[in-house]
This record gives sequence, C-alpha cells and structure tokens, in this order.
Amino acid sequence: MANMASRSYSVCVLCRRSGFVRMLMRGMSTSAQPQPQIDFLKGVPHKRHPGVTNLKTLRLPEELQAAAQIIIQDSKERQLPERAQKLSQYLWSRKRAVEDSALRKKAVSLEREYWNEAMEKITGEFDEEALDNKIRRKVLTELKKTTYHWTPMKYDEEVAVVYMAARLAGGYAAVRRALNEIKKRDPAFAPHSLLDFGSGLGTVVWAAHSHWAESLKEMICVDSSGPMNILAERLLRGDDEKAQPHIKHVYFRHFLPVSPKVQFDLVVSAFTLSELQSVKDREEAVFTLWRKTSSYLVLIENGTMEGHQILMEARDSLLTKQEKMVHDPRPASVFAPCPHERTCPKLTGHRVLPCNFVQLYQPVSLPRFPNNSPQREKFSYLILTRSGSQQEETEGLDWARLVAPVLRRSRHVHCHTCGSDGELKHLVVTTSKYTKDIYRCARNSEWGDQLPLLQTEEEDEEEGVQNQSDSE
Repeated sequence: MANMASRSYSVCVLCRRSGFVRMLMRGMSTSAQPQPQIDFLKGVPHKRHPGVTNLKTLRLPEELQAAAQIIIQDSKERQLPERAQKLSQYLWSRKRAVEDSALRKKAVSLEREYWNEAMEKITGEFDEEALDNKIRRKVLTELKKTTYHWTPMKYDEEVAVVYMAARLAGGYAAVRRALNEIKKRDPAFAPHSLLDFGSGLGTVVWAAHSHWAESLKEMICVDSSGPMNILAERLLRGDDEKAQPHIKHVYFRHFLPVSPKVQFDLVVSAFTLSELQSVKDREEAVFTLWRKTSSYLVLIENGTMEGHQILMEARDSLLTKQEKMVHDPRPASVFAPCPHERTCPKLTGHRVLPCNFVQLYQPVSLPRFPNNSPQREKFSYLILTRSGSQQEETEGLDWARLVAPVLRRSRHVHCHTCGSDGELKHLVVTTSKYTKDIYRCARNSEWGDQLPLLQTEEEDEEEGVQNQSDSE
C-alpha cells in the first residue's frame, strides 16, 4: 500500500509539474514574443486615436434651444411634459406593419388548427357551412387580438409641438453622432448639397451645419406634413417670421425632386423608414434615396430590434439587388457601423439582439419638469457610400467595431467587437496579448468606436472557442 501511495503521489507531482510547466511556457510564449509595432496613431494621443468617433454630452445649438423654449412657453398645451413622455414611449415601442402575406399565412394556419380541433370533437353528422362560418369568425377574432395595429403618424400643429418637446434633442444627438463618423474618418469630405428625407423638425440640417457650415450651399428638407415643415422653419427663424433664418439655403418641400439625375452629396433619412407601411414601400424609398446620393447615404432609426431590422433590410437591398435603370453605376459599400458586408451576426446568433449605440445629450427643459441631467439616446444607424472605405488602411491592422460598453478592469479591458470577418468576439485586451498602444486605445475607447487590432492565428482560434462557449 505504501508503494502504491508513493507511486500515485509521484504521478500527481509529475502531473502538477507538467501542468505548471505548460502554463509557464504558455505565458512565456505569449509575453516573450515581440509584438509587431505599427504606427497607426501618427502622433495622436491614445484618447483621440483614429477609431474614436463618440462625442461628449451634446447640447442643442444655442439658437435652436432658444427658439424651442419660446415655442414651448407660447404653447397652450398644459400637459406638455406628460404628453411628450407618452409620445416618446409610443414612438420607441412602435413596430412595423404586418405584411399582408404574413397575415394570410397566419390566418390559414389558424383555420387549419381550428378545423382539426373541431373534427376531433365531432362524432356524427354536422353542418359544414355553419362550422366553416364559425371557424372564420374565430380566426378573425384571434387575428384582431394578436396582430399589431399599425397606423400612420399624423401631425397637426399641436402634435408637432409635442413631438418637438419629446424628440428634438434626442433626434439631434443621434444624427450628429452618425454624421461625426463621416467627419472623423473622411475629413476631406465637404458636402455642398444635402437632402433630408422625412425632415420633421429639421434636426438633420442643424446637425449637418455643425459639421460643414462653410461648404453646405443647398439643403432640401422633404416632409409630407405641412405643420411639421412650418414648425421647422419657425425653429430656423427663432420663432420670428421677419427674422433671417439662422441657417441659410434651406428649402422645404412636400415631395422628393422628380428628376432621377439630380444628386446630392449627402442624403439622410432619420427615423423615417419606420413610418413607411410595407417592405415594398421601404425598399422603393431606399432605392430612390440611393439614386439621389453622390457620396454618402445615412439612415438612422430607433435602437430597437425593429429599427435595426429595417436598416438591415435597406442594407441587403442596396448590396444585393440591382435596379432596372441605373444612372450612377458606382456600387454601394458599407461605410459604418459594420466593418464588413456579410450577414449581421447579431441577427444570426442564439440571442437575436439589435445593433445599437448610445449618445448622451442634454434634453429640452419643459414647464414643471426642469431636467438638467443628461439623457441617453439609443439609436441604430447605417452609412453607405459610393466612394469605398475612406479609412486609411494600415498593413497588419484590422479595425473592429465596439458593439457593447467597454469594461475597464485592472490591467485588462473587456471589449465586445464585430470584426471584418463578420464575427462577434469578446476580447480581453492586455499589453502582453496585444501591444501597449492597442491596450491604451482600448482603455480610451467607448461603445460605438472602432478598435485597432493585431491578431495572430493562435489568438484568433482561442477567441473563436471562447466566443462559442459564451454563445452557448
């Protein structure tokens, strides 16, 4: 027994030693191998590395803020704060209209189910016509109870002011953040013309003006709502009809320009595609906007599953479908936020989640509800370009998008990324596994930024295994 015990003890010691040696060698192989040094910073501090596109807490331009306050004070709506909050919640929870084909498919399925249930209970003769009518009524009742009842938004003068109180600051923040992606990564871009489809309060004009005030010479705002166009113009003039607009060369229209050959340097549609009733309507609108795009097309929606899926519909249409009449043959390519043109990995995993981002902003103050604390605007966006990627490519460097909050810990940083291979990864960034520059960039990055990465084949394999276990 003593010999057996000593033999087993020696085996255990050898096992422990071999495990320790493997761990030691693994650590040495990771830290001892020199990481390649790539000068992607170009002398820029880590906190402003090329992938940083997030903005600090945004405030409305002073002129816009002042005009909004005047309109709110002059409003006769006593329940403005309550109505604004209610409208904001309604718009956030809004879903797409159910397609006719999906409704018919569901009706057929229910009818078959009810017929099977009825036939199991019937033993003798029965009135087939009466039973058929009964089942049809039952199907209609069930469809009415379970189907989302989509209705188009209609804005009169009163509702437009409520919408302004609810969405002016948040909408401006989302657009400003999305446009900053272009401003940061393509500094040479200086648009002369802008088309805003579904312009609403004109927040796109204000946001674009904050980036390209000197170059913009023509801005067309298209919205079918007359009261909304009037309110947007009041905001531009500081609610003074005789005053000059704070931003010049802005023109309001009820319809898009007819000629397919007229193009604009920058085309934006913010929170508008979700107001179109069917997939066909949205696809036609997207192709129309793309025909009118000479450089960048920017699409923005709520950061919900509905908003994200609407943007992915648009992305897939422009990347995979071809129009019959093509006036500009330059193809579409994804500029942001996706670092790839494959299927969105957030829609194919075990947990289907929206790809969204957050921008802090200072809300509009409302009567009886003075709010000085920053709010979070959660949004999804898509930028397509005819010019290809404008990001400076560095050999051996890959830019991944941070798709979740960055978790900073002692000597390591947790980063959830979407890479150029179309895969979601959970990276633990350290100075030994990556480089000191990349580690410091990770610590200074935020959700929505791009992260520069150097990866060896061994690291890629380990990350893929960890990803698989995380998803399970």
